[in-house]
Amino acid sequence: MEQQETQRKIIHLDMDAFYASVEQRDNPELRGRPVAVGGSRQRGVVAAASYEARQFGVRSAMPSTVAQRQCPDLVFVKPRFEVYKAVSRQIRAIFAEYTPLIEPVSLDEAYLDVTENLKQMASATRIAQQIQAKILAETQLTASAGVSYNKFLAKLASDYRKPHGLHVIKPEEGLAFVEPLKVGDFHGIGPVTAAKMNQLGIFTGADLRELPEAFLRQHFGKAGGYYYAIARAIDHRPVVADRVRKSVGSETTFEQDLTTDEELLEGLQPSLDSVWEYCQRTGVLGRTVTVKVKYADFQQLTRSRSSLGLFTDKQLLERVSRELLTALYPLPKGVRLLGVSLSNLEASEDSVGRQLALPF
Repeated sequence: MEQQETQRKIIHLDMDAFYASVEQRDNPELRGRPVAVGGSRQRGVVAAASYEARQFGVRSAMPSTVAQRQCPDLVFVKPRFEVYKAVSRQIRAIFAEYTPLIEPVSLDEAYLDVTENLKQMASATRIAQQIQAKILAETQLTASAGVSYNKFLAKLASDYRKPHGLHVIKPEEGLAFVEPLKVGDFHGIGPVTAAKMNQLGIFTGADLRELPEAFLRQHFGKAGGYYYAIARAIDHRPVVADRVRKSVGSETTFEQDLTTDEELLEGLQPSLDSVWEYCQRTGVLGRTVTVKVKYADFQQLTRSRSSLGLFTDKQLLERVSRELLTALYPLPKGVRLLGVSLSNLEASEDSVGRQLALPF
């Protein structure tokens, strides 16, 4: 396996039957029933189907008339895209607690690069589990997750144990995972291409890997190079954030409440280190520092300070953060969480630093 491949930590998160699940969440009468989001008229199309409807073969992009024939008890619900967008933003905010490297694919699907992350967690699998739990707790919706060392495998993994599943493909498992798969199950190979491959005698990942790249390019053009790579479980595509983040932050929850001034200042340091590490790695700096304090009874408060210039060195960031914290002394009760964030960010043209290999 190429060294570059083993260094990335990619999570693919995919909400389960997203639009339909939102409708079932918001309308108890729809729970447990086959639901299709979309138009029920003659020329209507299914935008999303609940798992109850999928058992009858109903799927997205299917004409509504066909769906109704396959499932006579199907309930059609008019789409509420503003609601779906709001929930999507809520879910994206959870992602942002862990990494700024978020590549949305749609409202209900995204790639996350957690090779280095804001929680300083070594296990990408554990991060995926935490995100799934947070999504369920905050939205009452479930998500499936795939964890691997590249985007192609992470996507395959998230489809492997739906709904609300989690599957991990480790670097030493990539080739074995791809070999028995039907080419039609590969992300990036649609029905037409799969049929063409079948005509050429290519039915599985193992079949695809037997063919030289020149042959694949001859029959599939530029995409042949991509097929050659994924048959070998190789995918160099980075996770590309769709826009510069508005803020970056880190927080620490303590096993025992902090009560002394010394404990509080010491407890703030891991968040400061994490935020500044991100600034160094990405070349992004901010103008506003915010300190977050959560007391033992879960009451929380924040204090912020803005500067005309960017916070260009760690010492200045530390000094201002500590001043914001000490201005709250004496604290009336024990503290269970401390956090630091930077906002009003500006990105430089510096490239992202080399990422470290972390254990799955």
